[in-house]
Amino acid sequence: DDVPPGALISFIQKGLQYLELEANLNEDGTVMQGDFSCLTPMDLLTKDIEMLKQKVQEKQQSAAVQSGNAKSGVKPMEEDQPVDIAASQVTVLEGHQSEVFVCAWNPTSSILASGSGDSTARIWEASPGPCSPEAQAICKPPIVLEHCNSKSKEKSKDVTTLGWNHEGTLLATGSYDGHVRVWSKTGELTSELKKHKGPIFSLKWNQKGDLLLSGSVDRTAIIWDAKTGDVKQQFEFHTAPTLDVDWRNNTSFASCSTDRMIYVCELGKNKYVKKFVGHDDEVNAIKWDPSGSLLASCSDDYTAKIWSLKQDKCLFDLTNHSKEIYTITWSPSGPGTANPNQELLLASASFDASIRLWEVEQGRCLYNLTKHTDPVYSVSFSPDAQFLASGSFDKNVHIWSVKDGSLVKTYKAGGGIFEVSWNKEGNKVAACCSNNMVCVIDFRM
Repeated sequence: DDVPPGALISFIQKGLQYLELEANLNEDGTVMQGDFSCLTPMDLLTKDIEMLKQKVQEKQQSAAVQSGNAKSGVKPMEEDQPVDIAASQVTVLEGHQSEVFVCAWNPTSSILASGSGDSTARIWEASPGPCSPEAQAICKPPIVLEHCNSKSKEKSKDVTTLGWNHEGTLLATGSYDGHVRVWSKTGELTSELKKHKGPIFSLKWNQKGDLLLSGSVDRTAIIWDAKTGDVKQQFEFHTAPTLDVDWRNNTSFASCSTDRMIYVCELGKNKYVKKFVGHDDEVNAIKWDPSGSLLASCSDDYTAKIWSLKQDKCLFDLTNHSKEIYTITWSPSGPGTANPNQELLLASASFDASIRLWEVEQGRCLYNLTKHTDPVYSVSFSPDAQFLASGSFDKNVHIWSVKDGSLVKTYKAGGGIFEVSWNKEGNKVAACCSNNMVCVIDFRM
């Protein structure tokens, strides 16, 4: 009774996407050899997981025969020689019992949080020195944040999103059960916020740290009082699941949805401040630039767009990708940032296996970064805005130079990459993987 009309369809679509990912994985969570294989909705709805895995293998064998040899595919010419990151420069964090979807570094200390399909989040104390296979042995074991008391294998407690407040004292987690949980740095559950009627897909602290913002499959966004856990306001403008939310300032935010709409809302106002219409398919992610004046969005319609509150039509329509754009991120540069003399850039990551870097004065694509071979799920700029890390289902973490678009370092993990995140010093990149691991990669040029 709690699932609103329309949400169920989108929920099933997301479920089918997860099923498709699972069909491309081996038992240990590693990605099957060969290209990522897309399956038909009919296959996904009518076959069990073992039959789906067999279907993936058949498709890959067929593709190999058609190309004469699976290994003879033409690859893009290597314009640069990236340095492979050796296993000796990586710390692998083991403990999760299922794929790790999300991770975030604490903004004030060497602590990393990760969230998984095993119904837990974990808080890891990272070694302060360089990464190595032995480095983690000197650190304390992780703090395990249980989202499910029973040992049942129910998937409803998957940790889908998490984030630290700006002081680094509290961690908020969002889960498939629709609850928002707030934890102390030491792992105590300080509050459990129950109002949503569907999985939480996005969760953000405001800069001040007094409010939490959540977006859910139930079509709504909620602003919570972080101290008391009370609902300050629930926003019900979308007609389908809310996929992402992002603060513009301490009291104003934007939300996007599978209904193709973007709303800008203000705490205390019952009507939205702005409605942006222009995408032709579901809007996967939205991000305000560091100054809060430009809003970027990306969609399954293969486009990213840049919007201004001063007009209804988008400022720029970025149309170069050839498949769905899963995520976007702004560089920490330009006015009001720690890197005021560097130009503001936008990165977009797509299922076409590419990342594009855009300058936003004219909406021009500066670089097309094409070394991945499978969908790219995550991109993250280094704190000095000089480098961009990307993670793909091809198991690779690539680190690119923002200055010239060259690939400078690369690391092959043991599973597909769901998220990458830089630490505050910019010398380590965390990557969460489909094989239940979190990798912490040393980065020093």
